[in-house]
Amino acid sequence: MNTSITFKNARMVMPDEVVLGSLTSADGRIAHIDSGNTSAMGALDLEGDYLLPGLVEMHTDNLERHLMPRPKVYWAELPALLAHDAEIAAAGITTVFDALGVGEADVESLRGSAWTGVLKTLDTCTKQGLLRADHHLHVRCELPAPNTIELFAPFHEHPRLSLISLMDHTPGQRQWENIEHARVYYTGKKGWSQEKFERQVAHAHVLQAEYAHPHRHYFVDYCRTHGIALASHDDTTVAHVQQAHEEGASMSEFPTTVAAAREAHARGLCTVMGGPNVVRGGSHSGNVAAQELARLGLLDILSSDYVPGSMLSAAVRLVNDEVLTLPQAIATVTRTPALATGLADRGALAVGLRADLIQVRMAVLPDGARHAVVRAVWREGRRVL
Repeated sequence: MNTSITFKNARMVMPDEVVLGSLTSADGRIAHIDSGNTSAMGALDLEGDYLLPGLVEMHTDNLERHLMPRPKVYWAELPALLAHDAEIAAAGITTVFDALGVGEADVESLRGSAWTGVLKTLDTCTKQGLLRADHHLHVRCELPAPNTIELFAPFHEHPRLSLISLMDHTPGQRQWENIEHARVYYTGKKGWSQEKFERQVAHAHVLQAEYAHPHRHYFVDYCRTHGIALASHDDTTVAHVQQAHEEGASMSEFPTTVAAAREAHARGLCTVMGGPNVVRGGSHSGNVAAQELARLGLLDILSSDYVPGSMLSAAVRLVNDEVLTLPQAIATVTRTPALATGLADRGALAVGLRADLIQVRMAVLPDGARHAVVRAVWREGRRVL
């Protein structure tokens, strides 16, 4: 079925410049891009709004948040997935890697549960055409947890699985080098009591010593033999990055120090930082600021992490603060994450690529700053929002 559509009076954010002109998509792909006006009948007038590639999100905890909106409160898979998908699309994200954590010593946690029902729901919704975004899977493997490999079983050879990241949230290192930051997180977000936190911390190093190394070996080998992209997580030291590089990782997610980010850059790993870090002006865990890495030329990809709308907000913030140009900033949320996850068919306004597009209007705030407002979203040339 032909789904041709032409956009005119669009400020098109190209890989290297912003061009006022028109774009035509046909059968789900970008067919023509022209500067200046167009006489095409029935063209959609964007009235000077920006036309961007659809955002590519390779790490979001948002589905988990909808599945467990409060500690110990489980939500049904179908409404949780649909609400997550709608929020993702409203943020301008057309390709999403749903990050699902496997492995947790705490039996009451979401990541200590089986994901079979969620995967079945995702497949059902896709077959029935209920989802706005293109959904892929990013499995986050908690290496020190006893049940990580067991809980990974439903993902084994799953066609949506495209990315695995290796995590170790043992307090006292990596993200939780500062124990008090870990205490605030677990007692706040997870609802742990102070007694439970102290008990878990005391036992964490025992679990790490027993399980982290063999589990790491298992998942590194799995990625190599199945052609799955591998990412490290919360690299803090140069040694962390060197190990990840030797294991075949292509991304360093949320490095906590400049030293780790420099080593990742030197070894060809894409550095991924969270949009909330940029928007808030720093890390909620007290680690390195994403904007500092951007100023040093060490930021490659922005992820929404735990706030879907933060991807576009963070990109615009980097432009407002004159850290990056608009094309450079948009690349961190489109083309670069697409290529890093093996999706070369999207992420830029270029003839032949998927017509995943978003219309964005820049609102000017009282303080003079600009805020990006998503007005409409198309996936493969079909309007989904």
